[in-house]
This record gives sequence, structure tokens and C-alpha cells, in this order.
Amino acid sequence: MFPTDFFIFLQIILFLFITPGAPRVLIVSHTLNYTLRRSVWTAFGDISANICQGILVVFVIGTFLKNNPEILNILKWIGILYIAYLAYDTYTAKIKSIELGIKDSKSPFSFYKDGFLVAGLSPKAIIFFGTIFSSFINFSTNYIGQFIILMSTYVILDFMTLMIYGVAAEKVSVWLKGNPKILNTISACVLIIIAIYIAVTQSF
Repeated sequence: MFPTDFFIFLQIILFLFITPGAPRVLIVSHTLNYTLRRSVWTAFGDISANICQGILVVFVIGTFLKNNPEILNILKWIGILYIAYLAYDTYTAKIKSIELGIKDSKSPFSFYKDGFLVAGLSPKAIIFFGTIFSSFINFSTNYIGQFIILMSTYVILDFMTLMIYGVAAEKVSVWLKGNPKILNTISACVLIIIAIYIAVTQSF
């Protein structure tokens, strides 16, 4: 892998990360409703799923998925249903007030699980790792080292951009504090829009 290849890889993933998708909408939703500190666990779930996807797709099941697109369609619809469930859960959730000292029952694992499932069930991510990501690896020489470099770069930038979305959401939440229910409504609507967009535009 040449330095120019790595630079091109950086440009591609930065473009992907700054584009709002389900994981970033989820981070915003969790930050608005549960604070940025708790949504960090959502980000950990997201990057964990990406690491698993990268390893499985690049080294294990990439060819199988390419020859069986119906599997990707199944994953797509499972992901859509889960995003719809999260939209409902967000809309019906009670706003947590830090000032009043109210503790919610949502555990760190629950945040982690949401992030992991939303990212892990994304056919778009699976296709990325099976096509674009793997194309930057020269499998004829030290491909493990190349994979570690590319995946580390991907994970670090993914986490950083997720946190940028979270920080921005935290700032916005101050403006919306007077009408807290609107936080849930906006987040739920955006999640539904994302689910519809995936259903309409992604076909395999």
C-alpha cells in the first residue's frame, strides 16, 4: 500500500463519516436524551461492530456475501426494523433531567448494544468493507499489517466524528431545554427518515 493509496483512503472514509447516517443520528438521539457521556458507549458499540465487519468480510465471508445478495437484503430489513424500533423507543422515552438528579434505567450495555446493532446490521458498511476497504489491501504481501493500519485509521476517525456529532447535539440541547419533548420527536422522525431512505435506495 503506497502513501498515495492511504491518502485516497482517508478522503473516502472522511466523506463517509461526515455524511449523516443511522449511527450518527443515533449518537445525536442518545446525547439529546441521555447526555454525551452516556452516548460514548453507543460509539464504542459502533466501532466494535465495524471491527467485526471488517475482519469477517475481508478475511472470511466476503466472497459468500458477494455471491448471495439475498443475505444482504435480509440484513437490510432487520436493520430497518431495528431503527424503526429505536425511533419508537426514542419518541416514547421520558426526558432525563440531570439538574433534578433523575437516573435512568438504561445501562451502558444497552447503549453499546444499540450502537453495535445499528452499525452491525448495515449492508452499506458490509459492502464498503468487502469492496472499497479490501481494495486498498495488497494480499500478496503483509496484508495483516495493512489491515491493522487501515482499520485503526477507520476506527479512530469514526469515533472522532461520532463524538463531534455528539458535542454538537449537546450544544443544541441547551436551546431546546424549554420544550424537552421536541428532542424525542425530532430524533424519532430523523430515524424514521433514515429507515425509509435505506429501504428505498439500497437494493442488492
